[in-house]
Amino acid sequence: MGKIRVLGIYIHDRKKEAGEVQRLLTGFGCIIKTRLGLHDAFDDDCSDRGLILLELAGDQNLWNDLEEKLSKVEGITVKNMDFDF
Repeated sequence: MGKIRVLGIYIHDRKKEAGEVQRLLTGFGCIIKTRLGLHDAFDDDCSDRGLILLELAGDQNLWNDLEEKLSKVEGITVKNMDFDF
């Protein structure tokens, strides 16, 4: 039986928190199968908020480590969805 985890990472202030989030994602890059970044973009401005969706693969212990480390970053909300197949 397999498992898929999708992480949703809501960033309240992209300009302030993007560096730390990117550092963590780079460090856990081997378990990130899919990454999708979403934010509001306007003609003359870009939203401070953002949403990153991750599909995780590989070592499930590392999934928990990544989620725990992201959750400790101030200004970040992390939610997960697990699917068994």
